[in-house]
Formats: sequence, structure tokens, C-alpha cells
Amino acid sequence: STFVAGLEKLKKGEIEPYGVPLAGELPIDFKDIRIVGSYDVDRAKIGKKLSEVVSQYWCDVNSLSDDPVVSTGVHLGSVKNLPIEAEGLEDSMTLKEAIERLVDEWSKLDPDVIVNTCTTEAFKPFGNKEELLKAIENNDKERLTATQVYAYAATLYAKKRGGAAFVNVIPTYIANDPAFVELAKWNNLVVFGDDGATGATPFTADVLSHLAQRNRYVKDVAQFNIGGNMDFLALTDEGKNKSKEFTKSSIVKDILGYDAPHYIKPTGYLEPLGDKKFIAIHIEYTSFNGATDELMISGRINDSPALGGLLVDLVRLGKIALNRKEYGTVYPVNA
Repeated sequence: STFVAGLEKLKKGEIEPYGVPLAGELPIDFKDIRIVGSYDVDRAKIGKKLSEVVSQYWCDVNSLSDDPVVSTGVHLGSVKNLPIEAEGLEDSMTLKEAIERLVDEWSKLDPDVIVNTCTTEAFKPFGNKEELLKAIENNDKERLTATQVYAYAATLYAKKRGGAAFVNVIPTYIANDPAFVELAKWNNLVVFGDDGATGATPFTADVLSHLAQRNRYVKDVAQFNIGGNMDFLALTDEGKNKSKEFTKSSIVKDILGYDAPHYIKPTGYLEPLGDKKFIAIHIEYTSFNGATDELMISGRINDSPALGGLLVDLVRLGKIALNRKEYGTVYPVNA
């Protein structure tokens, strides 16, 4: 809803593109982005016009230039224990049938780019496409997550259409799972991901890069995130929290070249914080002549707008990669 509301205001010239990193750098204009479909598993939203759902969160957006009806998606238990009455395609059909339904609907809507913003899931990567195909064939609703089902459906849609892009901004491995990357290459699908990384994590990455460039030795890193939105509530589930920890922690070794002791993961839910999460970062490092320095950073960051601005770029980059036939995953975008 934040992405949709912000995009509409950008199109109408009501706001400046702050928070859109490549605002004036791409050959595709904001006005070229059209929203052709929307999916949810909240029974209170399914069947409503997208504008009705967006207006629940953004009272200054009453009408949309693109206003599709919200369709039924797939949840596979991803919203369990959340205050949502869930409804998914898999409740009334097999996963194979649900995937066929999605591909059929997408073929009519004809999107270039499919964006996945599911709630964080507990997941297990497949590693090879044979295991993935077997799980779908066996209707294994315990093994598969909603994101994995959407990503597989996207490969079939791309093959049928002759090309598409899939943007995954949650921690479930798609761009990091060889099974999906291989299928993507074979079926003319571009894959971006995984995880939006919009708050403390990119800031930590920037600071670690700064220290690495100056040849300072990082002794330890601690990063905390506490928020009050639905995703932080979902992260009170240990399995989902672990999923988020995977994608957050991988930055340390990637940037430094060694795996400094670190604690980087969402650490709590506090409802009054709402969408404006609290972040805290502590980094201890060794400088010249054995001196030990410390950095302590704290902040409050609006979670959804931070991701929404990136989506404006990712959708356009997805279309550019598609035009260039860069199928599979595109590391410079993911990084």
C-alpha cells in the first residue's frame, strides 16, 4: 500500500522522489509503471478494489490511476498466529492447480514484473530443481512456502510469455537458491532478491565498507531491530526470525572478507512503535597501533516507505533486465 500510494503521488507530481535511489538515472519513467494486478490472503481485502485497501493506510489517496481488484493468493501457513483471517487458493485445490490458476491469471494481466512482498516465512532452500518439482507434484504443503510457489509459478509464466521478472523482497531464498536460479535461466525469468534490506542492515554494510577501506579490523558487530508492524509480529516466530537472520548476517563476511563475531537480526515486537522501527548498531574495531575504537548508532526508520522507494527502482530495473534478456539472477542489483 505504501508503494502504491507513493507511486501514485510521484505520477501526479505531488511528491519529490526522495528515497528512490535511481530516481533520475533510469530510462523508464515513474509514469511508465502500471499496476495490473494485486494479490492478498487477508479475507478482509480479497475482492476489494486496490484503492479501498490503500485508503485504509493512506487517507490522502482516494483514487488510483490503476485500480485492479485484489485477487486470492497463496499463504501456506505464512500468516499463522497473525490477526488475519487467511484465505488461499491452496485451501480449495492442490498446489499444482493453484500454480496453474496463477499462471492463467497472470497471462491475462500480462505483467512484465511480479513483486513478492509476502510476510517473512520460515523456509528451507531446495538447492536443486528436482526436489522442488517433486514437492509440487506431491502437493507438499508443509515443505513449500508461498514465496517458493509464487517464484515457481513465475518461471512457468515467463516461459509461456517469453520473458518476465520476479522481484523477491523477503528473506526466503530465491535468488540465492540454485534450484530457482537454474529454472529462471531456462524459462526466461529475471530474478532479483533476496530481502529488501532497507533499515539498519544497509547502514551497517556502509559502515563496514568504510572500515574495510581503511584497513581497520572489526572485532564484533551487534545490530538490533524492534518494530510494531505486522512483519515484526510475524518475526516473533523463531523460524521466521531465523530466516531474516540468514540474509542479514551474510553481509559481514561478504564485505570484510572474514566472519567477525556478530549478532544481526530482528530482536523484538513492540506494537506502539508501529511502522517506525527502532534500530541500534554497535561496532568495535582495532585501529592503528592496537587502539580499540567503538561506533554506537541509534535511529528510528519508517519501515514500509524505506522499502517502497526501492520497489520503484526494482520494478524499472526488472523491466530493463528483461529487455536485455539477462535471465537468471543479476548480482549487481542484488548486492
